[in-house]
Amino acid sequence: MDWRSVRFDWNRARAFLVTAEEGSLSAAARALGMAQPTLGRQVEALQEELGVVLFERTGRGLELTPSGLELLEHVRTMGEAAGRLSLGASGRAQALEGNIAITASEIDAAYLLPPIIEKLRRTATGLTVDLIAKNSAADLRRREADIAIRNFRPDQPELIARKIKDVAARLYVSEVYLERFAKPLGVETVAEADFISLWSPNSYLAALVGAGLPVDRSNLTILADSHLVHWELLKAGQGIGMVPEFLGETTPGIVRAMEGAYTPFQFPIWLTTHRELNTSRRVRMVFDFLAEELGNI
Repeated sequence: MDWRSVRFDWNRARAFLVTAEEGSLSAAARALGMAQPTLGRQVEALQEELGVVLFERTGRGLELTPSGLELLEHVRTMGEAAGRLSLGASGRAQALEGNIAITASEIDAAYLLPPIIEKLRRTATGLTVDLIAKNSAADLRRREADIAIRNFRPDQPELIARKIKDVAARLYVSEVYLERFAKPLGVETVAEADFISLWSPNSYLAALVGAGLPVDRSNLTILADSHLVHWELLKAGQGIGMVPEFLGETTPGIVRAMEGAYTPFQFPIWLTTHRELNTSRRVRMVFDFLAEELGNI
């Protein structure tokens, strides 16, 4: 390879990549933790080094030029390679001390993982844990987390995933809400019931109808885009909601709704990590520990 033909600074290429992916200099500066003017100068310097214009200013901000679009894929490949280099270096760390970042849904992070993490910290006292509660999937390839607990199987070939088990979820309701009904709440009276939607109304309604419940859009009286908000609304007597058995069965004042009128919902638990990180003794230990503990819930 003719190394003299490489005529640009990687930091400047990174500035271009992040600006293109974030959509603006201000957003890119926040993502990189640097000042916007500094980032802007790096992008300008890269354009001068390469002799091309990468962005055009429009009324909506920055847009990639044809040259920028062409170069973006090459720089993105460089960014992924740089990420793999960092992953490989961290994966060689063999100590059980250090930080481990675990991501899970809000419900799992709030109600399922705390006692497991407490046990983990007693087992490996040198570990510090970042628990990232988010319902969207963290990107393990970009080191947003070391290990993810997910309710779906990842399809990226560079990730290692292990299915732990299937967890049942049911419809639950507060005893306070049931006091509104003169008759038992069942298929015959479901038209009068309020349901708390957990995701998009159409998808949630399709799940309820698919389970055999004769409900329609008018039954979805509240939409919550947060699992924790959905749970608090349910406990406050605002309607029927769907939660895992490990939560609904152990909370005083909460009972099963529409028992026998539908087929319980099943959600898989997948434990996921990066292939290169999986060579780390620290990550391997935590991965196996979580697999055992989650398998016992």
